[in-house]
Amino acid sequence: MSRVARTIHGKMSRLLGVLLLIAGANSMYAPNSAVVDLNPISFDNLVLNSDHIWVVEFYAPWCGHCKQLLPEYDKAATALKGVVKVGAVNADEHKSLGSKYGVHGFPTIKIFGLDKKPEDYNGPRSAAGIVDAALNAASQKVRRALSGKTSRGESKSKDPKDVIELTDENFDKTVLNSEDMWLVEFYAPWCGHCKNLAPEWAAAATELKGKVKLGALDATVNTLKASKYEIKGYPTIKFFAPGKKDADSMQDYDGGRTSGDIINWALEKLAENIPAPEVVQITSEQKLRAACEDKPICVVSVLPHILDCQSDCRNGYLKTLTSLGEKYKKKMWGWVWAEAGAQPNIEDALEIGGFGYPALAAVNIKKMKYSLLKGSFSYDGINEFLRDLSYGRGGTAPLKGAQLPVIIETTPWDGKDAEPPQEEDIDLSDVNLDEKDEL
Repeated sequence: MSRVARTIHGKMSRLLGVLLLIAGANSMYAPNSAVVDLNPISFDNLVLNSDHIWVVEFYAPWCGHCKQLLPEYDKAATALKGVVKVGAVNADEHKSLGSKYGVHGFPTIKIFGLDKKPEDYNGPRSAAGIVDAALNAASQKVRRALSGKTSRGESKSKDPKDVIELTDENFDKTVLNSEDMWLVEFYAPWCGHCKNLAPEWAAAATELKGKVKLGALDATVNTLKASKYEIKGYPTIKFFAPGKKDADSMQDYDGGRTSGDIINWALEKLAENIPAPEVVQITSEQKLRAACEDKPICVVSVLPHILDCQSDCRNGYLKTLTSLGEKYKKKMWGWVWAEAGAQPNIEDALEIGGFGYPALAAVNIKKMKYSLLKGSFSYDGINEFLRDLSYGRGGTAPLKGAQLPVIIETTPWDGKDAEPPQEEDIDLSDVNLDEKDEL
């Protein structure tokens, strides 16, 4: 290496060192910490484009809970060194990165596992809890490798047929007149960027099947729609909100171009646009399964008998549950209720009733576990219970019988008050009493 080259190399190294010091100055973690400081420039290269499992914390330096987590997270990173990568993002400074992954509070921890689709960590805020979750993700990767599958393969094989072909003729009927949420790619067959996007678009379409529809329209042939939506470059992606669609329903897609980017963006939009879940009365097994079977958690309430709590009283409880359903709608939970005594098998399985009515439990049907509300059946009481549950706090118990309770077919509540049963008047006019029978 020449003297000039060495001089330039030395200056560049010193400059790089200064830049790294500046970049690290805003990090909450010490420079010698095992926690890797991440930013929008390094994130894709270190996390998304690597074969490593990553645990990533999104934090804000001013956040008290983040400061409390710091020693435990640091301890977990040290324990996992050489096994699982541990990183942290100052999401207060790098808001775009936090927004990209749906970070709404601090600290938020996500695990980037097999296919780099992040999963929320909701376990204990302790080094042991974080290490357990990380090792579980690493174990899944190893088992996948043993089975002959690539560690970064999609959980579902991509199928180009899941991308719906759109034209000028079928666009209105297929997209605008549907209740579904749509992402539509406007492309040109000769466009290199479109060819690069095609496999990512297909993989996203397969993963989002049944939730969000993905379409593709050749804008060089279907010029009416391309002109209507002012397509000036390829590929251009447009978002069409669910429900009845008008001019305001369409927005520009502003996410990334990988399947993971597309999926995360679409699911975030889906969560924003979904209506509050209905609080369904359990009147049959079909009703219960439809409301709860595919949900991560089902919130089950048992309300007082209508004779003990008439329509105003019952509607007050249902209003509280509906409000909480709206608050937690992005969790995609199910919400159901039954009248006290109407579904004794549910009450027995959840050990409900010992605290009186109303009562409430959060049930994971897939794991056959539940957690019982022991505080007040009020907005604040239930909210605190569900919030702790979503953070991995609070105890759980196995569902009694380890199977779905037998549901009794009942008549849905008609929304009216109930009248107490009338005692029959006994007619004694035909009864002859002699003097010996008189009282």
